[in-house]
Amino acid sequence: MNKNRLEAFSDGVLAIIVTIMVLEMKVPHDGGNTLAALKPILPVFLSYVLSFAMVLIYWNNHHHLFQLVKTINGKVLLANGHLLFWLSLTPFTTAWMGENHFAATPVAVFGTVLIMCGFAYTILTRVLINIHGENSELARAIGNDNKGWISVIGYLTAIGISFYNPIISCILYAAVAIMWLIPDPRIEKRLKGKNHAE
Repeated sequence: MNKNRLEAFSDGVLAIIVTIMVLEMKVPHDGGNTLAALKPILPVFLSYVLSFAMVLIYWNNHHHLFQLVKTINGKVLLANGHLLFWLSLTPFTTAWMGENHFAATPVAVFGTVLIMCGFAYTILTRVLINIHGENSELARAIGNDNKGWISVIGYLTAIGISFYNPIISCILYAAVAIMWLIPDPRIEKRLKGKNHAE
């Protein structure tokens, strides 16, 4: 089964997700021609920046992951759809969190969606490894996924803290995002090796 349609569909869905998120930022109309008029929408903007970074990270790592993928099947399509489902909830949780000025429950729900995205991505990588084999280039690149487990611990901690201090939770979400901003170095190394071999 060809992977190109899966990648094209995923790219399209992620582009729509980002578009929906940016449309949630409403332009101020009453006295809206000064910088002070932007102050009420600052929480919405900050939640958008955080969410945009998260979606960008998933797109970036998804792209790198699929450069090592040789073949896909129906299970991969379902696992990829599962990931896209959780990512598609990002605009809702982003808007809810921003419009409620980082209140505890929206921040916790945002984190829950993030952790489900992480689990969905892990499921996708496991399904791909099952197809390609435990000794495949893909399996060797993924390795033991310590970075993924650190992310899960970070998200769980942030969700727990959100009911006491939602701002610290958001800082933890941002820290996880910063950790993933550079494309997965394990896959980068394999791709460089592959290119040199060719």
